[in-house]
Amino acid sequence: MSKQNNLQNPESMTPPEALLQMITSSWVSQTIYVAAQLRVADLLKDGPKSSSDLAKATGTHARSLYRVMRALASVGVFAEIEDGRFELTPLAAYLQTDVPGSVRAIAIMCGEEWHWQPWGNILHTLKIGNTAFEYVHGMKLFEYLTQNVEAAQIFNEAMTGTTAPFNATITDEYDFSSISKIVEVGGGHGALIASILKTYPTMQGILFDLPPVVIGAKHHIEAEGLAKRCEIVGGDFFESVPTGGDAYILKNIIHDWDDTYALAILKNCHQAMVENGKLLLVEALIPPRNEPSFGKFLDLEMLVIAGGCERTEAEYRALLEAAGLQLTKVITTPSFLNVIEAVRM
Repeated sequence: MSKQNNLQNPESMTPPEALLQMITSSWVSQTIYVAAQLRVADLLKDGPKSSSDLAKATGTHARSLYRVMRALASVGVFAEIEDGRFELTPLAAYLQTDVPGSVRAIAIMCGEEWHWQPWGNILHTLKIGNTAFEYVHGMKLFEYLTQNVEAAQIFNEAMTGTTAPFNATITDEYDFSSISKIVEVGGGHGALIASILKTYPTMQGILFDLPPVVIGAKHHIEAEGLAKRCEIVGGDFFESVPTGGDAYILKNIIHDWDDTYALAILKNCHQAMVENGKLLLVEALIPPRNEPSFGKFLDLEMLVIAGGCERTEAEYRALLEAAGLQLTKVITTPSFLNVIEAVRM
């Protein structure tokens, strides 16, 4: 096996080689960021192009861009063909702007200075306890996003883009048929609630998020043909949530917050729901001991950036009980996300 192939397959490496690849993995993500920011995948959607043509279109230095493309091609993001031109690969296709499941936005978010600087200060979090994000920027994440429109836009696009592909698995794995009115709390631009309402055509819905966020949801809900079945409400889930839903669903919301803030959200949902209502949390669950899990590194993102955490099933059970809710079941999906169902105690 060639050395090049070794670099693609950690199992075939010596321990120092495998560790070196892990250590330098930020080089790969930052290079993907460059390609995403320059919209290279969009430029290749109609066919292969040379690095010179790409450089002209992106206003970059041709030789430098070639080196970036060559490196990305070595890990399967783009491919260099015989005449020196580059083309899309199955991986690179998801760096396009408007394809379903696009990860372009999160590639940009993770490469932006406002995001990677806190990660460079992770040691501060371990020593002091507050987030490195707050240490670097002098404010918490969501306060920062309120004050920085461009960062907020890419953050919202990243959250929608990275989890939207899993919405179908949620509707496939969980039976929503007994629910007549569902409220999505912290629903962003409405990708999840739209998926649920389209699957269950007699259901009514309410999309609830901060007023500046739901402004961007109106177009999406209308485009899905759901304007008559989905009410859009702006507000603050730390104060209250819309009343009268027989199910409240929160996707990747509770993990943003520590137990104190998470409990406040859950208590507001408990107070708003009907007597026999359900609460559905769509979250990663941390598995025991050494079991590999994307959630274990997502947990560090929460530690460094947002101040929240990923939790085990036992931790969710205890948190829900403190809010007057009883965990009834956990539905796994093909993705890293699970549906955690709870009812009033």
